Amino acid sequence: MTSSMTFLPDAAVDVAPTRRASPIGIEHQWRRPVDPQSPSNIVVSRWTRNVAHPLRVVNPGNAEHHCIAMNLKCASLTFKHEGAPLVRGRVAAGAVQVTAPDVACSAEFESSADVLHLFVSQQVLAECYEDMFGRVHAGDIRIDDPRLVRDPALERLGQALAVSQSDDAALGKVFTDSVSLAVVSRVVARHFTLAERRTREASPLPSWRLSRAIEYVDAHLAEPIGLADIASSTGLTRMHFASQFRRTTGMRPHEYLTRRRIEHAQHLLLTSKHNVLDVALSCGFRSQAHFTTVFKRLVGDTPSNWRMKENIDR
Repeated sequence: MTSSMTFLPDAAVDVAPTRRASPIGIEHQWRRPVDPQSPSNIVVSRWTRNVAHPLRVVNPGNAEHHCIAMNLKCASLTFKHEGAPLVRGRVAAGAVQVTAPDVACSAEFESSADVLHLFVSQQVLAECYEDMFGRVHAGDIRIDDPRLVRDPALERLGQALAVSQSDDAALGKVFTDSVSLAVVSRVVARHFTLAERRTREASPLPSWRLSRAIEYVDAHLAEPIGLADIASSTGLTRMHFASQFRRTTGMRPHEYLTRRRIEHAQHLLLTSKHNVLDVALSCGFRSQAHFTTVFKRLVGDTPSNWRMKENIDR
């Protein structure tokens, strides 16, 4: 940042005026709501900068509440979470970030900005979890994944909050409370659904099992090989082997087998006098036509042309 940057530990002076009858407070200190928080409520406040001069702000973290930040307009900044840079550059409108309690963060703004902050108590998180999953969460809920989230549903809810205003203060508060609760429910659902999905994901294939699979494939390239054969060599069922193999290598077993056959075919084409048909049969292909089709798809040329060009270049 430039030496002309203003440094404010937790305050800013270029905030917009409060809207009439708005249930959303204006932050005069970054990430610090003006209104006190009840354990059963969600406090919503807005951080707005209408100027573009550099500004740095810091916040030590709320001791009890999660902070859900919803970006309302594109902004250029550096955002640090527990001292580690999370964002450097432009942040798109609609981006959402969640900070857990007692987590210090700071921001260095290079542009104007408009952000909604929702301060959420443990009680609200617990109620949302119980409503969504039909059971009580064991212990406190802590959403500790600070990465930026792009979720169209959250973006629309943030936009609805941003324009919430009414001549009837009570009506405005009901609307804000309802939309805020929908935001928290969505954040809770995303967090625990993704966590459950990660738990269900296949674990990587242990290196010794992967070695066995590779050795089996290399030893039987000329033979018809099925998924059950490769899985059996590792001591796993077809389903478990296939999912773990793909998680480890990024390829399905059939894709890997095909690539190894083509690699072996390339080796034979360069080091032996076999014709293309013999090479095809030696690598497990049932016909020269099928071999040529697969070879051209993976290598970019027919076996004959590839062999001729390679021999010229050598």
